[in-house]
Amino acid sequence: MQIRVLGCSGSIAAGCRTTSFLIGHDVLVDAGTGVGDLTLDEMAAIDHIVVSHSHLDHVLSIGLLADSVTRKREARQRPPVQVHALPETIDALRRHVFNGVIWPDFTRLPSAEHPILAFVPFAVGEVLSLGGQRVEVLPASHTVPAVGFAAIGPDGGCWVFTGDTGPNAALWARLAELDVRMLVIETAFRNDERPLANISRHLCPSLLEGELASLPRPTDVYITHIKPGEQEAVMAEIGRQQSPHRIHTLASGQVLVMDAAVATGVGVGVGADAPAR
Repeated sequence: MQIRVLGCSGSIAAGCRTTSFLIGHDVLVDAGTGVGDLTLDEMAAIDHIVVSHSHLDHVLSIGLLADSVTRKREARQRPPVQVHALPETIDALRRHVFNGVIWPDFTRLPSAEHPILAFVPFAVGEVLSLGGQRVEVLPASHTVPAVGFAAIGPDGGCWVFTGDTGPNAALWARLAELDVRMLVIETAFRNDERPLANISRHLCPSLLEGELASLPRPTDVYITHIKPGEQEAVMAEIGRQQSPHRIHTLASGQVLVMDAAVATGVGVGVGADAPAR
């Protein structure tokens, strides 16, 4: 299994792109600003988008992708891109994005009979079959209804993305039952911003330490969703912790490869795979 990191920042700035991962060539996990680094042909090859929650930094590029690929997918007679999400997330997208005011409704364009997008609801605990990829929907604890995902390899090994979440006992109960090879987990704030992390249901390094203590065995952990300009401070705080896990920064352009019992991170660009300690 190959996962391409298109974006993993908590917001935008030069070199910072918001959350999006490409599994293989046809499954997109969230659709932040990082989607814009794909070529038109790469975007047109995407058949499934799984959405963790409705916040703008995770959904912004759904509509832009739909607009970009309309002609290519029509020419190739491809079915609609399936957008998989919680019912509450789909409702938010329909009412607040694809409403004809913020953006055209691509679930009815270029025609109601042959749209570019199709919304498909899921539930926590469901295992989705997306082409040749299986993805389990995991619980998350955020300010809006939210989930994480476990992409399951042929041998049962999992790449796990927590989505945006604060402390989440339900997640760790489920991960204890899975063969987690790679964990991508958010840490949006510094420790001195812990009150803000609590209010917004994100993690800071001290909260992260408590969460990772629930992982039953040493694991490759990649930190995502750090705010622009804060990476050095956040990773320094994480690096001072005593952890059995191999903790790394995450950066746009990385390619994570999970092959049987071997998991590796290939860095592209400066600092793409810098360990926290």
